[in-house]
Formats: sequence, C-alpha cells, structure tokens
Amino acid sequence: MKKNIFILTLFLFALVSNGHAQSLKDLLNKETISSVVSAVTGSSSSTDTDISGTWSYTGSAVELKSDNILKKAGGKLATSSIESKLNSQLSKVGIKEGATTFTFNSDSTFTVALSSKTQSGTYSIDKSTEKINLVFSESATIAANYSQSDSEMTLTFDADKFMSVISYVSSSTGNSTLGTLNSLLQGYDGIQIGLTLKKQ
Repeated sequence: MKKNIFILTLFLFALVSNGHAQSLKDLLNKETISSVVSAVTGSSSSTDTDISGTWSYTGSAVELKSDNILKKAGGKLATSSIESKLNSQLSKVGIKEGATTFTFNSDSTFTVALSSKTQSGTYSIDKSTEKINLVFSESATIAANYSQSDSEMTLTFDADKFMSVISYVSSSTGNSTLGTLNSLLQGYDGIQIGLTLKKQ
C-alpha cells in the first residue's frame, strides 16, 4: 500500500514538473485519474474493454443528464419509476429479458436478435467520448453512450434516437405500442434512455 502511494505521488509530481498539469483541476480530471489508477493498479478503464461477445437484455436503463434534472425528477425514485414503465412497453414490442440479445463481433459487425426478428449492422467505438455508433443501414447511424464492466453494459440514447433503434429492431414497427412508447419518452426531457445488457 505504501509503495502504491509512493508511486502515485511520483506520478503526480512528474505531471506537474513536465507541464502536463497546470492546476489541481487538471490533476483531478477524468483522464488523469484514469491514467494514475491504471499505472498504480495495472488495470485499464472499462472503456478499454473489448465488447465482442453476446449480451442479453436484462432491463431498461435511465440516466439523468445533470444534477438539476436529478433534483427535479426526484432522483433514483423517479428513474426506477421510468424504468418500470419502459420495461412494460419494451416487452410489448418484443424486447424482453431472455429473448433479446446483442452480439458484437470482433470484425465490427453486430446482430440484434429478438424472439421474432433479427437485425444486423456494423458498429464503431469512440473511446475518448465513450460512444458507440450503430449503423443499421447507409442512412441510419445512431450514436449511443455506453459504459461497461466485465459482465454488464449499458447503452443509452436521447429519446428520439432510442425510438429509432426500437423501430429498427422491433418486430412490431408502426403499431400503436410504438406510439405509446414514444409518447411516454417525450414526457421525460433531459434524460438518456436505453438498455442494460449482461454478457452471456
């Protein structure tokens, strides 16, 4: 432990000495902290992890964009309520736990399999912004925020982009359920909506 603290101190001192960090704010930014943690622990950040493999849908994901929205929405209580409503509506369009999988291949292709439909495309990852671009066709590229651990990944979108994804992969495109889901999402401004996936 003392050795790790010593290494951390030397690392921060080197940053300041070499002009890489001009202030305490620079020292504490996300990139610097990530580098320090990697140097001390020998591990890499979650965004460096390969996403290839098959991931099963386990439920919806809701992320609030700012602390103000968090306060206005009532925090975790509000997100739990939204997730519950989303899970119900997504189930109606064929996106169900145990019946929906995302497979990301190492050649940058992906497949979304639902109980009654399969959709495929290509993907690319921008690690600097933690975004993944899903290309369903030449005219349909949809960017998602993603976060990942070894066994779980979340993909979140702005509400209109999420509806585009659902329309592409859903077996019930154009039906009234999609209209109901769209109306539900329009009522929540300032949040990211998406999916939680677990690696098989």
